[in-house]
Amino acid sequence: MADMPSDFWGGWIVVLTVTTLIALGWLVANVYFGPDDAEEIAAHTWDETLKEGTTPAPMWWFWLIFSTMIVSVVYLILYPGLGKFAGVLHWSQGHEIESSAAHYDERFGAERERIAAADVAVLRSDAAAMRAARSVFMVHCAACHGADAGGQAGLFPDLRDGEWQWGGDAAAVQQTIAGGRRAVMPPWQSALGDDGVEAVAGYVVALSAGRGDAPEHAEAGARFQALCSACHGPAGAGNALLGAPALNDDVWLYGGGRDQIARTIAGGRSGEMPAFGARLDATQIRLLTAWLAAREETATAAAR
Repeated sequence: MADMPSDFWGGWIVVLTVTTLIALGWLVANVYFGPDDAEEIAAHTWDETLKEGTTPAPMWWFWLIFSTMIVSVVYLILYPGLGKFAGVLHWSQGHEIESSAAHYDERFGAERERIAAADVAVLRSDAAAMRAARSVFMVHCAACHGADAGGQAGLFPDLRDGEWQWGGDAAAVQQTIAGGRRAVMPPWQSALGDDGVEAVAGYVVALSAGRGDAPEHAEAGARFQALCSACHGPAGAGNALLGAPALNDDVWLYGGGRDQIARTIAGGRSGEMPAFGARLDATQIRLLTAWLAAREETATAAAR
């Protein structure tokens, strides 16, 4: 209690604590060593036959309460509890946390600095580092991206496929984890109308299959160039700087069916990756980056 906000409140707590201890001591002493009024109590009768008991409280109760009070007084002398008095031992929870943090840094600080500066390829081959990275992922990331980093619910992307909306190199992934991302796909229903939405959705499906230059999609392709190419590129290759995903592949976050694509075009989409820079330190972020790179490498090898 050494960090009480004012002398007044610190003094008030001292008064309450000391007064309570004195009152409790007086009460216990009066019960066990006060005047014997058993005969007077026994003379009281309620409801014709109901009488007050006169059996005294067992003496071991007194010694139990007395011992507890002694322990309380000793505690208040040694540890904070009386207002702003820090206690003889000057113990505090904040000091314990600081000491633990200092001990941890002394023991593991050099290793953590090494990990934070290590190359991602080196960390990927370090089994102990990858076990630690998986633990970090399970605590902070698995709730959205799944325990295997495979994404889920049509809202959270698969982190194993090598397709990164904001760039998949180590620097970009670290920036995504630390600073978060906010993506916005504007709605185009009012600009395109129902028929236009269906036509552009058909063009995007064809584009993902490598048939975007088919003559039947020429008109929809022109609309795509006018409204969509500024973000997704003329060939639908995407733009990592804007967080605009590629549309000329078969990787989809909100579904690659024609109806799902049409829904995205008409109503737009918005997604947010929260920033973890305040929750995770540089070492943890570097470990996650290496662990995700290992998942991507494994998934790519399996696809082959």
